[in-house]
Amino acid sequence: MGFTININGTPQSVEVDGDTPLLWVLRDVLGMTGTKFGCGMALCGACTVHLDGSAVRSCITTIDSVGESKITTIEAIGATAVGAKIQKAWLDHEVAQCGYCQSGQIMSASALLTDKPHPTDTDIDDAMSGNICRCGTYVRIREAIKLAAQSQTKEG
Repeated sequence: MGFTININGTPQSVEVDGDTPLLWVLRDVLGMTGTKFGCGMALCGACTVHLDGSAVRSCITTIDSVGESKITTIEAIGATAVGAKIQKAWLDHEVAQCGYCQSGQIMSASALLTDKPHPTDTDIDDAMSGNICRCGTYVRIREAIKLAAQSQTKEG
Protein backbone atom coordinates (compact mmCIF):
# COMPACT_ATOMS: atom_id res chain seq x y z
CA MET A 1 0.00 0.00 0.00
CA GLY A 2 1.03 3.58 -0.50
CA PHE A 3 1.25 6.03 2.38
CA THR A 4 2.28 9.67 2.48
CA ILE A 5 3.56 10.71 5.88
CA ASN A 6 4.93 14.01 7.19
CA ILE A 7 8.43 13.49 8.56
CA ASN A 8 10.36 16.47 9.86
CA GLY A 9 8.15 18.82 7.87
CA THR A 10 8.54 16.99 4.58
CA PRO A 11 5.96 14.71 2.96
CA GLN A 12 7.38 11.27 2.25
CA SER A 13 5.66 8.63 0.14
CA VAL A 14 6.31 5.00 0.99
CA GLU A 15 5.07 1.66 -0.29
CA VAL A 16 4.70 -0.67 2.69
CA ASP A 17 2.08 -2.85 4.34
CA GLY A 18 -0.17 -0.91 6.73
CA ASP A 19 0.97 -2.89 9.74
CA THR A 20 4.65 -2.02 9.18
CA PRO A 21 6.08 -0.33 12.28
CA LEU A 22 7.06 3.31 11.78
CA LEU A 23 10.55 2.41 13.02
CA TRP A 24 11.18 0.20 10.01
CA VAL A 25 9.74 2.74 7.60
CA LEU A 26 12.14 5.34 9.01
CA ARG A 27 15.22 3.10 9.10
CA ASP A 28 14.80 0.61 6.26
CA VAL A 29 12.66 2.45 3.73
CA LEU A 30 13.78 6.06 4.25
CA GLY A 31 17.33 5.43 5.51
CA MET A 32 16.89 7.56 8.64
CA THR A 33 19.01 5.60 11.09
CA GLY A 34 19.00 8.02 14.03
CA THR A 35 15.98 6.29 15.52
CA LYS A 36 17.25 3.03 17.03
CA PHE A 37 15.82 -0.47 17.40
CA GLY A 38 16.16 -1.69 20.95
CA CYS A 39 13.58 -4.21 22.09
CA GLY A 40 10.72 -4.12 19.58
CA MET A 41 8.18 -4.11 22.42
CA ALA A 42 8.11 -0.43 23.49
CA LEU A 43 9.99 -1.20 26.69
CA CYS A 44 13.36 0.50 26.19
CA GLY A 45 12.60 3.82 24.47
CA ALA A 46 15.45 3.68 21.92
CA CYS A 47 12.92 4.09 19.09
CA THR A 48 11.18 7.18 20.49
CA VAL A 49 9.96 9.79 18.00
CA HIS A 50 7.40 12.58 18.28
CA LEU A 51 3.94 12.20 16.80
CA ASP A 52 2.29 15.63 16.84
CA GLY A 53 4.70 16.60 19.63
CA SER A 54 4.08 13.58 21.88
CA ALA A 55 6.75 10.98 22.51
CA VAL A 56 5.76 7.61 21.04
CA ARG A 57 7.53 4.31 20.50
CA SER A 58 7.96 3.86 16.77
CA CYS A 59 8.54 0.11 17.09
CA ILE A 60 4.84 -0.42 17.90
CA THR A 61 3.35 2.50 15.98
CA THR A 62 2.08 1.15 12.68
CA ILE A 63 2.33 3.23 9.55
CA ASP A 64 -1.42 3.03 8.97
CA SER A 65 -2.07 4.62 12.40
CA VAL A 66 0.02 7.73 11.64
CA GLY A 67 -2.41 9.36 9.21
CA GLU A 68 -1.71 13.06 8.78
CA SER A 69 0.16 13.42 12.07
CA LYS A 70 3.48 15.24 12.06
CA ILE A 71 6.42 12.98 12.84
CA THR A 72 9.60 14.47 14.27
CA THR A 73 12.74 12.35 14.53
CA ILE A 74 16.12 12.88 16.15
CA GLU A 75 17.41 14.17 12.81
CA ALA A 76 15.26 17.30 13.17
CA ILE A 77 14.81 17.80 16.93
CA GLY A 78 17.78 20.17 17.10
CA ALA A 79 15.93 22.57 14.81
CA THR A 80 13.34 23.13 17.56
CA ALA A 81 14.07 25.55 20.41
CA VAL A 82 13.56 22.93 23.10
CA GLY A 83 15.43 20.23 21.18
CA ALA A 84 18.44 22.52 20.70
CA LYS A 85 18.51 23.27 24.44
CA ILE A 86 18.31 19.56 25.28
CA GLN A 87 21.11 18.70 22.86
CA LYS A 88 23.33 21.46 24.26
CA ALA A 89 22.63 20.36 27.83
CA TRP A 90 23.44 16.76 26.83
CA LEU A 91 26.85 17.92 25.59
CA ASP A 92 27.46 20.22 28.57
CA HIS A 93 26.81 17.34 31.00
CA GLU A 94 28.56 14.73 28.83
CA VAL A 95 25.51 12.50 29.12
CA ALA A 96 26.29 9.98 26.41
CA GLN A 97 28.56 7.03 26.99
CA CYS A 98 27.87 4.35 24.38
CA GLY A 99 25.22 6.63 22.86
CA TYR A 100 22.81 3.93 21.70
CA CYS A 101 19.84 5.10 23.78
CA GLN A 102 20.53 8.79 23.39
CA SER A 103 18.26 9.58 20.46
CA GLY A 104 15.32 8.11 22.37
CA GLN A 105 16.37 9.85 25.58
CA ILE A 106 16.64 13.22 23.81
CA MET A 107 13.27 12.76 22.13
CA SER A 108 11.57 11.94 25.44
CA ALA A 109 13.29 14.82 27.23
CA SER A 110 12.29 17.25 24.47
CA ALA A 111 8.65 16.16 24.67
CA LEU A 112 8.77 16.60 28.44
CA LEU A 113 10.13 20.16 28.31
CA THR A 114 7.71 21.12 25.56
CA ASP A 115 4.82 19.93 27.72
CA LYS A 116 6.27 21.03 31.10
CA PRO A 117 8.92 23.74 30.75
CA HIS A 118 9.65 23.62 34.51
CA PRO A 119 9.50 19.92 35.44
CA THR A 120 9.93 18.60 38.94
CA ASP A 121 12.16 15.61 39.65
CA THR A 122 9.02 13.48 39.68
CA ASP A 123 7.98 14.86 36.28
CA ILE A 124 11.41 14.00 34.91
CA ASP A 125 11.37 10.51 36.41
CA ASP A 126 7.87 9.83 35.06
CA ALA A 127 8.66 11.11 31.55
CA MET A 128 11.96 9.28 31.31
CA SER A 129 10.97 6.03 33.06
CA GLY A 130 10.36 4.24 29.76
CA ASN A 131 13.86 5.00 28.47
CA ILE A 132 16.56 2.56 29.47
CA CYS A 133 20.24 3.50 29.54
CA ARG A 134 22.41 0.42 29.90
CA CYS A 135 25.39 2.64 30.77
CA GLY A 136 23.48 4.09 33.74
CA THR A 137 23.81 7.81 32.96
CA TYR A 138 20.48 8.58 34.64
CA VAL A 139 21.94 11.18 37.01
CA ARG A 140 23.52 13.08 34.10
CA ILE A 141 20.31 12.77 32.09
CA ARG A 142 18.30 14.36 34.92
CA GLU A 143 20.88 17.12 35.37
CA ALA A 144 20.90 17.86 31.63
CA ILE A 145 17.11 18.13 31.59
CA LYS A 146 17.25 20.52 34.56
CA LEU A 147 19.92 22.61 32.79
CA ALA A 148 17.82 22.79 29.61
CA ALA A 149 14.77 23.82 31.66
CA GLN A 150 16.81 26.55 33.40
CA SER A 151 18.06 27.86 30.05
CA GLN A 152 14.44 28.13 28.90
CA THR A 153 13.61 30.16 32.01
CA LYS A 154 16.54 32.53 31.47
CA GLU A 155 15.71 33.12 27.81
CA GLY A 156 12.03 33.67 28.30
